[in-house]
Amino acid sequence: MLDREEYVEQGFLYEMLQQRLPMNLPLQELLAQVGHELLATTKLPMAVSFLQSELVHSGRMCEAMSRLSHYFHPFATYVIREAEDDRGRIDFLMALRILEADAKYRAAEVSPQGMFLFQFETLCRNHLKYDPGLEAMAGDPIFDEHWRHWIRVVRRQAGMIELADMVYVRSELYDGPKDDSYRPLFGAKEGRIALANRRKDPLFFFAALQRQLGYPKVPRPQPPDRSMEMIPELLRRMERLETRMKMIEEEQRVGAADLSPYLRPEDRRKGS
Repeated sequence: MLDREEYVEQGFLYEMLQQRLPMNLPLQELLAQVGHELLATTKLPMAVSFLQSELVHSGRMCEAMSRLSHYFHPFATYVIREAEDDRGRIDFLMALRILEADAKYRAAEVSPQGMFLFQFETLCRNHLKYDPGLEAMAGDPIFDEHWRHWIRVVRRQAGMIELADMVYVRSELYDGPKDDSYRPLFGAKEGRIALANRRKDPLFFFAALQRQLGYPKVPRPQPPDRSMEMIPELLRRMERLETRMKMIEEEQRVGAADLSPYLRPEDRRKGS
């Protein structure tokens, strides 16, 4: 895990990139702009400089992040990789929103339980691949060896066993058979909420944990802004209204509207 100030600056970086992406500037230029605003006592300015130089050569941010695995955790690299994939199901703006929420949670009172559920919900909501996603989660430095072993168990059982059941079995509330290597990873509250959400949509389980225990929420896709698409149609309607107003004014002035300016050339020849 990095120092808190590193995660604060990472959250600021992802937030600024979101705000400036609509400027339609190359990503390396945006990184150069934000790099000057970052706190110089952190390591992020050096990491951003490396990302910028690698983008010029490879054109992919995920490749540079994977080479800085000691700074960017594997799940962040995986999310960016999916966003940069032409066949991926997540866009780059949503990936930045996810990484911003991730960094801000790490800068606050982070817990392995909250981080696991945040990352797993990210996979669910954005329809990302479970196999590489869970493997990236297992490489997160917030998890110890017990967590990594269990995440790989979840990776094998995902789709066959409900997440609520798996969380309940590894909670302090579980009183079933246990072997010597068993270690509870979740508290009794998580176990109680998991027990109440068996055979339900997993998103209800995540929402209950967020309401009851204050776990971080995963950013949700926003509907596209279609206001710019409406401008041409509004202009056409205004032109038609202008034409009608001119006809009404002409009719009131001379008693009969002169339609000749609005006729097509072939219609004018027929009338003559």
